[in-house]
Amino acid sequence: MTEKEKTHYRKAFNSPYLSSADIVEPTILKIANVNLEPDKSKKTKDDFNTAYFTERELRPGEPLKPMILNATNSKTMSKLAGSKFIDDWNNILVTVYVDDKVRFGRDIVEGLRISAETPRTVKIDLEPGTKSWDNAIAAYKRDGNLDQVELRVNITQENKERLIAEASRQPGEA
Repeated sequence: MTEKEKTHYRKAFNSPYLSSADIVEPTILKIANVNLEPDKSKKTKDDFNTAYFTERELRPGEPLKPMILNATNSKTMSKLAGSKFIDDWNNILVTVYVDDKVRFGRDIVEGLRISAETPRTVKIDLEPGTKSWDNAIAAYKRDGNLDQVELRVNITQENKERLIAEASRQPGEA
Protein backbone atom coordinates (compact mmCIF):
# COMPACT_ATOMS: atom_id res chain seq x y z
CA MET A 1 0.00 0.00 0.00
CA THR A 2 1.47 3.34 -1.04
CA GLU A 3 1.41 6.47 1.10
CA LYS A 4 -1.19 7.95 -1.27
CA GLU A 5 -3.55 5.09 -0.37
CA LYS A 6 -2.99 5.23 3.39
CA THR A 7 -5.09 7.27 5.85
CA HIS A 8 -3.33 10.05 7.80
CA TYR A 9 -4.12 10.01 11.54
CA ARG A 10 -5.28 13.65 11.40
CA LYS A 11 -8.21 12.73 9.11
CA ALA A 12 -10.08 11.68 12.28
CA PHE A 13 -10.18 15.30 13.47
CA ASN A 14 -12.35 16.33 10.50
CA SER A 15 -11.18 19.92 10.10
CA PRO A 16 -13.27 22.26 7.93
CA TYR A 17 -9.96 23.40 6.38
CA LEU A 18 -7.39 21.81 4.11
CA SER A 19 -4.55 20.31 6.14
CA SER A 20 -1.35 18.33 5.77
CA ALA A 21 -3.46 15.20 6.22
CA ASP A 22 -5.22 15.98 2.92
CA ILE A 23 -2.21 16.68 0.67
CA VAL A 24 -0.24 13.55 -0.22
CA GLU A 25 1.90 15.11 -2.97
CA PRO A 26 2.48 18.65 -4.26
CA THR A 27 -0.82 19.69 -5.80
CA ILE A 28 -1.51 22.46 -8.33
CA LEU A 29 -4.72 24.33 -7.51
CA LYS A 30 -6.33 27.53 -8.77
CA ILE A 31 -7.41 30.04 -6.15
CA ALA A 32 -10.92 31.30 -6.90
CA ASN A 33 -10.84 33.94 -4.18
CA VAL A 34 -9.50 34.76 -0.73
CA ASN A 35 -11.71 36.14 2.03
CA LEU A 36 -10.95 37.48 5.48
CA GLU A 37 -13.39 35.50 7.63
CA PRO A 38 -13.94 34.09 11.13
CA ASP A 39 -12.48 30.71 12.10
CA LYS A 40 -14.99 28.02 11.03
CA SER A 41 -13.49 25.49 13.44
CA LYS A 42 -14.63 27.76 16.30
CA LYS A 43 -11.33 27.13 18.11
CA THR A 44 -10.61 30.86 18.10
CA LYS A 45 -12.46 34.09 17.53
CA ASP A 46 -9.79 35.18 15.06
CA ASP A 47 -10.32 36.10 11.43
CA PHE A 48 -8.18 34.33 8.82
CA ASN A 49 -7.25 34.85 5.19
CA THR A 50 -9.11 31.88 3.74
CA ALA A 51 -8.45 30.65 0.20
CA TYR A 52 -11.17 28.96 -1.84
CA PHE A 53 -10.29 26.99 -4.94
CA THR A 54 -11.93 26.58 -8.34
CA GLU A 55 -11.49 22.81 -8.11
CA ARG A 56 -14.29 21.06 -6.25
CA GLU A 57 -12.49 17.82 -5.44
CA LEU A 58 -8.97 17.10 -4.23
CA ARG A 59 -9.31 13.52 -5.48
CA PRO A 60 -12.35 11.77 -6.96
CA GLY A 61 -15.04 11.72 -4.26
CA GLU A 62 -13.03 13.86 -1.81
CA PRO A 63 -14.28 17.46 -1.55
CA LEU A 64 -11.60 20.15 -1.61
CA LYS A 65 -11.74 22.27 1.55
CA PRO A 66 -10.73 25.93 1.82
CA MET A 67 -7.22 26.67 3.10
CA ILE A 68 -6.27 29.08 5.85
CA LEU A 69 -3.38 31.23 4.67
CA ASN A 70 -1.07 31.82 7.61
CA ALA A 71 1.44 34.69 7.56
CA THR A 72 4.03 32.73 5.56
CA ASN A 73 1.55 31.59 2.91
CA SER A 74 -0.03 35.07 2.76
CA LYS A 75 3.41 36.60 2.07
CA THR A 76 3.97 34.02 -0.68
CA MET A 77 0.56 34.83 -2.20
CA SER A 78 1.40 38.52 -2.09
CA LYS A 79 4.54 37.87 -4.13
CA LEU A 80 2.83 35.49 -6.58
CA ALA A 81 -0.03 37.93 -7.19
CA GLY A 82 2.15 41.04 -7.18
CA SER A 83 -0.21 42.62 -4.66
CA LYS A 84 -0.55 42.84 -0.89
CA PHE A 85 -4.34 42.92 -1.19
CA ILE A 86 -6.25 39.64 -0.89
CA ASP A 87 -8.84 41.00 -3.33
CA ASP A 88 -6.15 40.69 -6.03
CA TRP A 89 -5.35 37.04 -5.30
CA ASN A 90 -8.13 35.61 -7.50
CA ASN A 91 -7.46 33.14 -10.32
CA ILE A 92 -3.87 32.45 -9.26
CA LEU A 93 -2.38 29.00 -9.83
CA VAL A 94 -0.46 27.70 -6.82
CA THR A 95 1.31 24.54 -5.78
CA VAL A 96 0.29 23.40 -2.30
CA TYR A 97 2.68 21.00 -0.55
CA VAL A 98 3.42 19.64 2.93
CA ASP A 99 6.45 21.00 4.79
CA ASP A 100 7.37 18.76 7.73
CA LYS A 101 9.55 21.44 9.34
CA VAL A 102 6.99 24.12 10.22
CA ARG A 103 7.53 25.84 13.56
CA PHE A 104 4.34 26.06 15.62
CA GLY A 105 5.19 27.62 18.98
CA ARG A 106 8.00 25.45 20.32
CA ASP A 107 7.05 22.44 18.20
CA ILE A 108 8.06 21.41 14.71
CA VAL A 109 5.01 20.09 12.84
CA GLU A 110 3.73 19.30 9.36
CA GLY A 111 2.13 22.28 7.70
CA LEU A 112 0.82 23.34 4.32
CA ARG A 113 2.89 25.67 2.24
CA ILE A 114 2.32 27.44 -1.04
CA SER A 115 5.34 27.22 -3.31
CA ALA A 116 6.97 30.56 -4.15
CA GLU A 117 7.28 29.39 -7.78
CA THR A 118 4.40 29.71 -10.22
CA PRO A 119 3.39 26.19 -11.29
CA ARG A 120 4.41 25.12 -14.76
CA THR A 121 1.20 24.40 -16.60
CA VAL A 122 2.52 24.10 -20.11
CA LYS A 123 3.11 20.47 -21.00
CA ILE A 124 6.40 19.64 -22.67
CA ASP A 125 6.58 17.37 -25.72
CA LEU A 126 7.88 13.94 -24.77
CA GLU A 127 10.82 12.99 -27.00
CA PRO A 128 12.92 9.79 -27.19
CA GLY A 129 16.38 9.92 -25.64
CA THR A 130 15.46 12.29 -22.81
CA LYS A 131 15.28 11.71 -19.06
CA SER A 132 11.51 12.30 -19.31
CA TRP A 133 11.33 9.49 -21.90
CA ASP A 134 13.12 7.12 -19.50
CA ASN A 135 10.76 8.18 -16.70
CA ALA A 136 7.76 7.55 -18.98
CA ILE A 137 9.03 4.04 -19.78
CA ALA A 138 9.38 3.35 -16.05
CA ALA A 139 5.85 4.67 -15.45
CA TYR A 140 4.46 2.46 -18.21
CA LYS A 141 6.21 -0.60 -16.76
CA ARG A 142 4.88 0.27 -13.30
CA ASP A 143 1.29 1.23 -14.25
CA GLY A 144 0.70 -0.72 -17.46
CA ASN A 145 -0.57 2.45 -19.15
CA LEU A 146 0.46 6.04 -19.87
CA ASP A 147 -2.44 7.80 -18.10
CA GLN A 148 -0.28 9.59 -15.52
CA VAL A 149 2.40 10.42 -18.12
CA GLU A 150 -0.15 12.03 -20.45
CA LEU A 151 -1.33 14.30 -17.64
CA ARG A 152 2.14 15.85 -17.55
CA VAL A 153 3.42 15.77 -21.14
CA ASN A 154 2.31 15.81 -24.77
CA ILE A 155 3.10 12.64 -26.69
CA THR A 156 2.43 11.95 -30.36
CA GLN A 157 0.72 8.67 -31.31
CA GLU A 158 3.93 7.58 -33.06
CA ASN A 159 6.04 8.23 -29.94
CA LYS A 160 3.41 6.57 -27.75
CA GLU A 161 3.65 3.38 -29.82
CA ARG A 162 7.46 3.56 -29.77
CA LEU A 163 7.54 4.06 -26.01
CA ILE A 164 5.21 1.08 -25.40
CA ALA A 165 7.35 -1.08 -27.71
CA GLU A 166 10.52 -0.06 -25.85
CA ALA A 167 8.93 -0.66 -22.47
CA SER A 168 7.68 -4.08 -23.57
CA ARG A 169 11.10 -5.36 -24.73
CA GLN A 170 12.73 -8.01 -22.62
CA PRO A 171 16.13 -7.17 -21.06
CA GLY A 172 18.92 -7.71 -23.62
CA GLU A 173 16.51 -7.63 -26.56
CA ALA A 174 17.47 -5.14 -29.28
